[in-house]
Amino acid sequence: MLKKLSILSVCLLITAGLIACEKKGAAEKAGEKIDETVDKVSDAVNPKGPMEKAGEKIDESVDKTKEAVKK
Repeated sequence: MLKKLSILSVCLLITAGLIACEKKGAAEKAGEKIDETVDKVSDAVNPKGPMEKAGEKIDESVDKTKEAVKK
């Protein structure tokens, strides 16, 4: 009996958690809008995105490695 009650309790807690997470609240929606705006502004101010910067650093590392191997 205790095992069945424990399993039922866990199932109810999981179900309650899933139901609570379905809808986005006003604060979460506002936070997403703020994030989008910040991304747009940073792209306008700094045209090179993080992927471009990472690519440049990889290219620099490859060039340095090639030079070191040649020596």
